[in-house]
Amino acid sequence: MFTGIVEIIGDVKEFVEQDTSDIGGYGSSIVITNCGLILSDIHLGDSIAVNGTCVTVTDFNSTDFKVGVAPETLRRTNLGELRPGDKVNLERAVAGHVRFGGHFVQGHIDTTAEIMSITPDGNAKTFWFKPKDSSILRFVVEKGFIAVDGASLTVIDVDEEVQKAFSVMLISYTQEKIVTASKPVGATVNIEVDLMGKLLEKQVTRQIDNLFKGQLNNTLGDLVDKAVGDRLKNIR
Repeated sequence: MFTGIVEIIGDVKEFVEQDTSDIGGYGSSIVITNCGLILSDIHLGDSIAVNGTCVTVTDFNSTDFKVGVAPETLRRTNLGELRPGDKVNLERAVAGHVRFGGHFVQGHIDTTAEIMSITPDGNAKTFWFKPKDSSILRFVVEKGFIAVDGASLTVIDVDEEVQKAFSVMLISYTQEKIVTASKPVGATVNIEVDLMGKLLEKQVTRQIDNLFKGQLNNTLGDLVDKAVGDRLKNIR
């Protein structure tokens, strides 16, 4: 679990598509460097979010760490696009004693998105993102939160009908702390939507399915039953 508050920006040192080392397992691996600040308390097997993607530390020293990347991760995220010299957002898994300044971020990327436009607004910048999978927009709400390359940001606007996109605004401080601010139009970012929205949709959908099966018998079911009943009365 993460907070979406990026701790440090690291640099990609190596990207190996087929790592044949003893700890590579013939899978893909990434080595991140210039991140000693977050490695003082790291252990093998710990989770670190790289551009918002939860990956496992398989090796490390005082300045670098290595992670394995599964095929599904490469398909779902922008990690497969990384090359030596690229910069990435980094955050360690949340500890129990820290303030929770962002929001609950799993590190499980839902889709990638393309940067459609960047518009200055004073010393801030508004970014519009077009998700590869536009169906996730049903979980994106104005003034809600969303993780973009692992950074917890506030949604400014959502256009589900025409552009099929959403926007966020980066203040000047945030621009200095995350990699998204330096990306150009056309670049790819990782997107993770609010977990609670997905859980709520699943429960409500299940209850509606049960409604038509005559199996609603709990509080949420009663609420859904009433809401549907009221709606049907209005239609009639």
